Amino acid sequence: QVQLAESGGGSVQAGGSLRLSCAVSGYTYINYPMGWFRQAPGKERDGVATISRDGYRTYYAESVKGRFTISRDNAKNTLYLQMNSLKPEDTAMYYCAAARIGWLPTLESDFNYWGQGTQVTVSS
Repeated sequence: QVQLAESGGGSVQAGGSLRLSCAVSGYTYINYPMGWFRQAPGKERDGVATISRDGYRTYYAESVKGRFTISRDNAKNTLYLQMNSLKPEDTAMYYCAAARIGWLPTLESDFNYWGQGTQVTVSS
């Protein structure tokens, strides 16, 4: 069983930065492509960024390109999301997820394991 635990959320003013972490335990972490998703109140959960098993390939939603950076430390079994130049529209619950198969999955349905989420609130 794979378990994911996010941390690092909080409240920040527009233009600020936050770094989210996702600790992975259970089956071999290094086997999974990983991703970050977010869900704002009253909206569907959307993909933010994805990273391949080896960390060399990444995908970003258009809305976060140039501001967010996804990375992973396979030695520490940890996934990261560095968020800079935050905007009020980035306010959401952020989830990390792991996929059993695939190279660079981007759809919510591609992912099999999910964390409980960490709240990010950006004020104007």
